[in-house]
Amino acid sequence: MILPNADNFAVEEGMGTKAVEWMNSFSKKNNNSFNCELEGYTISTFHFGNFEVLSWKGNWSDARKIIVKASGKLNMKVIEAGYHLKDNILLSLIGSSKEHAKVYRKGNFAGILVLGRKSGHWIVKSEKLG
Repeated sequence: MILPNADNFAVEEGMGTKAVEWMNSFSKKNNNSFNCELEGYTISTFHFGNFEVLSWKGNWSDARKIIVKASGKLNMKVIEAGYHLKDNILLSLIGSSKEHAKVYRKGNFAGILVLGRKSGHWIVKSEKLG
């Protein structure tokens, strides 16, 4: 079975290794379909700071729950992306649309980002405090 995968999550800069270890351990303990690793680059935002990008494989539902739970448990900010506007679904399928992301701080919603791609990496197009 092929699992969904993406590189649209990120954790607060400096917390990457700890977050990846915690999320993979949590997933294994709870029999969730999720595994992640660091991508090796960062995303910079004006309002929320810098983030280390993660790639992951597994179940979307498990992935979303685990990234938000990690934010609260590890007292850090995270980016949970993967949202597209309904009118841009066709564009998202061919990879040419913007991606919307939620930012969480300590497990609570903190704001929204609009992301785009440049040279294969995510970049922030705009941001809004929650």
